[in-house]
Amino acid sequence: MKSPDIVSLFQATEVELIYKSKRNPKELPTIVTSSCCYDILINNWDMNKIELLEQFCILLLDRKNHCLGFSTVSTGGVSGCIADPKIIFATALKARASGIIVSHNHPSGNLQPSNADIAITEKLVAGGKYLDVSVLDHLIITPHAYYSFADEGMMP
Repeated sequence: MKSPDIVSLFQATEVELIYKSKRNPKELPTIVTSSCCYDILINNWDMNKIELLEQFCILLLDRKNHCLGFSTVSTGGVSGCIADPKIIFATALKARASGIIVSHNHPSGNLQPSNADIAITEKLVAGGKYLDVSVLDHLIITPHAYYSFADEGMMP
């Protein structure tokens, strides 16, 4: 077995962050209500999956609540998906978002949040405080309606 040379022991993989917006900031939609969120979400959601598989998506917002983008974070099965905070916040930080709105669908059509939905919301709000990324709302959506944690006083 050949031993590594001393120079290669101190070489690290370079990580480079790049952000290129393709839209003029004046053209970005502004989030002012949960219904605005729902409209953006429903128009970007994969409608072929909304009643089949659970998905977890986020809206990325700047300081003025302009929507910088939409990202599907996770796709799961019929009754659940994993919302990994590391992926959620990595996406938000790369997009230089100051705030996020998290969302997921319930293929069953039931809009009531589960204990797991409440727990992940609390975990994301707590994590966001450390990173200065505000978690402003959590929407549960179906093709016809939505539930807003903020509107219902459920945001921690």
